Amino acid sequence: MPNEDTGGAQLDLPLRGVRVAELVSGPMRLAGRFLADLGADVVHVPQPPRHAPGAGERMFAGVSLDAIALNRGKTVQLFDPTIPAERDALLRLIETVDILIEDVSGPATASGWLDIPALQESNKSLVILSISDFGRTGAFAGWAGTDPVFHALSGQLARSGIPGREPLLPPGALALRCAAAQAAVSTMLAFHERLQSGHGDWLDFSNLDGVVQTLDPGFGVAGSAAAGSMAADTSRGRPDVRFRYPIIACADGFVRVCLLSARQWRGMFSWMGSPSAFADPSFDQIQVRFGSPDLIPAIARFFADKSRAELEREGQTFGVPIAMVRSPQEAVETEQNAARHLFETLSLAEDLDVRLSRTCLTIDGTRAGAAARQLQDGSVTQELFNGLKEGLASKDEARSGEARSGRPLAGIRVLDLGVIVVGAETGRLFADAGADVVKIENAAFPDGLRQTRDGGPISQSFASGHRNKRGLSLDLRSSAGKALFLDLVRNSDVLLSNFKPGTLEGLGFDRQTLLEANPRLVMVDSSAFGPSGPASGSLGYGPLVRSAAGITAQWAYPGEAGSFSDAFTIYPDHVAARLGALTALALLVRRRRTGQGGSGSIAQAEVILDHMGADIAAAELVAAGQAVDGLEPDAPWGVYPCAGDDEWCAVTVRGDGDWTALSALIGLAGDLNLNHREGRVKHRAEIEHALKAWLAHLSPIEAMERLQNAGVPAGAMLRVIEMPEFAYFRERDFYRKVRHPALSEPIVMEARPVRSARLADPELRPAPLMGEHTFEVLQEWLGLSSRQIEDLIDAEVVAVRQARRAA
Repeated sequence: MPNEDTGGAQLDLPLRGVRVAELVSGPMRLAGRFLADLGADVVHVPQPPRHAPGAGERMFAGVSLDAIALNRGKTVQLFDPTIPAERDALLRLIETVDILIEDVSGPATASGWLDIPALQESNKSLVILSISDFGRTGAFAGWAGTDPVFHALSGQLARSGIPGREPLLPPGALALRCAAAQAAVSTMLAFHERLQSGHGDWLDFSNLDGVVQTLDPGFGVAGSAAAGSMAADTSRGRPDVRFRYPIIACADGFVRVCLLSARQWRGMFSWMGSPSAFADPSFDQIQVRFGSPDLIPAIARFFADKSRAELEREGQTFGVPIAMVRSPQEAVETEQNAARHLFETLSLAEDLDVRLSRTCLTIDGTRAGAAARQLQDGSVTQELFNGLKEGLASKDEARSGEARSGRPLAGIRVLDLGVIVVGAETGRLFADAGADVVKIENAAFPDGLRQTRDGGPISQSFASGHRNKRGLSLDLRSSAGKALFLDLVRNSDVLLSNFKPGTLEGLGFDRQTLLEANPRLVMVDSSAFGPSGPASGSLGYGPLVRSAAGITAQWAYPGEAGSFSDAFTIYPDHVAARLGALTALALLVRRRRTGQGGSGSIAQAEVILDHMGADIAAAELVAAGQAVDGLEPDAPWGVYPCAGDDEWCAVTVRGDGDWTALSALIGLAGDLNLNHREGRVKHRAEIEHALKAWLAHLSPIEAMERLQNAGVPAGAMLRVIEMPEFAYFRERDFYRKVRHPALSEPIVMEARPVRSARLADPELRPAPLMGEHTFEVLQEWLGLSSRQIEDLIDAEVVAVRQARRAA
């Protein structure tokens, strides 16, 4: 396999020939950069920033570090729409592209010169992604959002922090960077529909919607440690779930362990010397371990005199998932990142270099992005794009005779080997878009997401993450099972997996074997640290990835060692799932041009480091003694108490305009020289004291509404259970209640990936029980007879839901 940063003569990025115009400022430029990473010709038209650098843009010597990270691989063209000739030139450009990404609250829309209906009339196949904070229309369209506001309204803030303490904002600008992945995958779904129907689309993308779906969805798939419980089931205060993925002090810092399975616990037990206090077989049960008041203190004593590196090395030897808690700088310096060539060096001035993460997307074993684009032969040509358009009636659609409008992936067959969060969500995005997704499991080794506290047949989490799929129980360890799997591969379009690297290869299904069986197959895998490098074989879960990638160390109360507070979050699992789906969708586009399949890979640790790109560069500059503007936000910028018990509101000032509105609203005296950012930062304590006094008599909802009506970004801290009844989500029809035959109560799910003029809302077929559709899939995909399937069942090659066989 080639190195992740180099390619060869055969390199062909999947979106080569797709043309995009981007009129966006701020963090959502990442959505367009993902498309550029995958080979699209993205023309970025710089927009005046909505607000001053205090809103989060890191500046060095007049250069935006965020722009460097978010605009890589794009072509930057300057247009001044106030000049008629330049405005006309920009409109002509937009009329020729395939995708337009615009910021609804940006200058283009605010000035009224960008007429979307007229653009649709002149370019009927144009896919338009309109990005706004709270939706293009409706009662909340005029509201403003920032990362703290989105954390508050998404239910994430209520789950971050130590019980009894103030809620803790996560580090960095995670919220919008997560939303960008949802925006990109939604755009590609609309583009697939356009390739099938010839019709464009207009997507009303709300940043809050994207954050709720992708950062840490309260009603989405939870990790296996939750044992089937949902975030909405937790206590009202910050839930104390640190015991699930405990962080334990050692000789030179901290390490985190994940003891989820009985096998992992037995490894820990042996490593500790088989202490009699924990020899009872009941400790094989996760709830017994979680409930033990003595287990974590015993592990802490065992770890106390050992270094992080020693513990990480020995733990892996015993099969214990473990990772050291690294600082961001340590995370950059790992051998794994060096082996995978993740970082590139940028020269900002003479003798002044910084490192920036390359894209987290790899195609056919080669890291995508700006470096890979340079290896392509020639530039994007009209002939190349014409070849793509000629694939409208390609073999991809040959199986389906149904009406295609609104189901962009109808006729696409997906083999879903994914497990837990990333695996569930990647396949679910395909199933929601109309693909026939078959969830493959071995009845002897079910997906850990099925685990429930009461021993029931299905968890709410599994029901959410596997809706609209079918279930096939298959033993991939047997020779007959392997042969049957390859038959399924020959009849598939996409294969999704997120096993530990080497697992499929160990079963005999390496990339070459799979492509020989089906040269048109698209394969996408996800893993903790990537399929190559010294850490590729490390046992990895999301909490371990966060620890290793440097974000856990920052997700703590300032100046308080050991106050780590990221135990509840599922980040970056849901983001990795979107990027995996995006990669597969892009490879399907390439297949229209070439007739050939291919592979993609997502490393979760690299997703985090990509999100932290500008932060890492800024930290290196500061360490070198350089001044970086924008590191200290305006005052206020945080979460503040309101009237009531444990009630909070996020409030942020993005610049002078917000400050003028806020000072008038709360009646703060104007004698502190606060009309300029420097004065506000200097007098932060006085400002926040006045704001807290004003908030003390208001509920979070009242405070939010008054502030937003005055033009100041604010968000009430919502608990997950409160979100479906919040007026915004009701107006957007964001949630649906769905019943599953195996569950006594309905479950809440998101209704759609994005509000769209053409994409149909997903069906809501229930997630499969184990082997529920074995008969149907083998009959429809392979044409096997009932007798043949019965023989496979008797040979224990496949399994079927008992009630189905009895019928």
